[in-house]
Amino acid sequence: MSTTVSNAKSKITSSLRWPDAPLVIWMVVLTLILGIVSGLGTDELVKTFNKGFGRALGEFALILLPSFTIAAAMSHKASGSDALGKTAVLASPIAGAGMICPDTAYAALAPAAGRFKLALAFGAYTGFKLLYPAGPLIVAAGLGVVSSNSFSPLATLAFGIGLSIPVWLVGVFWAKQFAHQPDPVAGSTETNVEGNLVQTLLPFVLLTVLMVIGSIAQSGSSALDFFLTPKGALIAAAALSLFQTPVRHRRACLDSAVRRTGSLLLIIGAASAFGAIITGIIPFEVFVRSDNSNATLLVLFSITIAFKLAQGSSMATFAAVAPVTAPLVAASGTNLTAAIFAICLGSFVAILPNDSFYWLVRKDALSNVKSEAKAILLLTGGSVVQALVGMAILLTMTRLL
Repeated sequence: MSTTVSNAKSKITSSLRWPDAPLVIWMVVLTLILGIVSGLGTDELVKTFNKGFGRALGEFALILLPSFTIAAAMSHKASGSDALGKTAVLASPIAGAGMICPDTAYAALAPAAGRFKLALAFGAYTGFKLLYPAGPLIVAAGLGVVSSNSFSPLATLAFGIGLSIPVWLVGVFWAKQFAHQPDPVAGSTETNVEGNLVQTLLPFVLLTVLMVIGSIAQSGSSALDFFLTPKGALIAAAALSLFQTPVRHRRACLDSAVRRTGSLLLIIGAASAFGAIITGIIPFEVFVRSDNSNATLLVLFSITIAFKLAQGSSMATFAAVAPVTAPLVAASGTNLTAAIFAICLGSFVAILPNDSFYWLVRKDALSNVKSEAKAILLLTGGSVVQALVGMAILLTMTRLL
């Protein structure tokens, strides 16, 4: 009898459970429901959906395709030996930003990191989130402000560097204090003849040089000037990265870039359509005050945390949350750079098992940690502390500026 009752309760619970569906499906469904409930006619609903869906796809395609090409090319390289451990940690924020992927940056530099692998993980995570052209450029594109006069690539790069240094150091300190890893076995080395640290970072050097030149001068040639823009510099860095990759791997790198870009463009389109619908429904200017920018930044920070906890993937979080929060940013009139980094910092929370980065670091840097709860505490705790410290610095800087 008790078994029958238990089975009945299980069936009822299952029937009441939310259907298991990808985030993009929920966004499309919710967008259509909001449009219908708000009284939009069929033609107006479809027109608004179409306009919102395609709003930023071109920008994102030019950013994500070369970014993922670099990431795929880097996966075929390693970086030296255990003697370069500290150098790998120092390079990790740059690698995280340049590869536009903390997973790939960690995988590329981990063979050189030795007992500093957890510090390396927090460095790659920080660079991807806060250093241009990674998180900040992706968020700016999602907000639709990359081409606006209020957006400055050089200022965003400088702000990100200033903010990432203390956030990165917090992660290194956390790793040093709470992760007790044994020293590597004497004489052990891990090498790969296909690459070294200098070669791995060369595309990022090219990317930075082109962006700096483009921010201070123009050549007068439209073809050359394109490669002095962030998108053109990314394409040039991707081309160099492919050139460094063995010929047999190049097609696979491009195929990987196309697959990863395609899936994200679908999420971005759905999120942009959702943003377009709610812009016409919700008067955001009623809920935000232009004289209280810190409150707006905290709202953006909190919304991003919710997306990250639900989604897991950092890249998918950036792709989804920026178009959704774009109306709020526009209505608030808050400092654009501060708004971008409030979203970037919210995405730090947290490194959980629904994030692929968690399992990459868990199985490598924390392979000697037996308890899953302790591994979660080490990774999530560190990322949360990084986010809170970064947000405190951002709010302080906003008050002073």
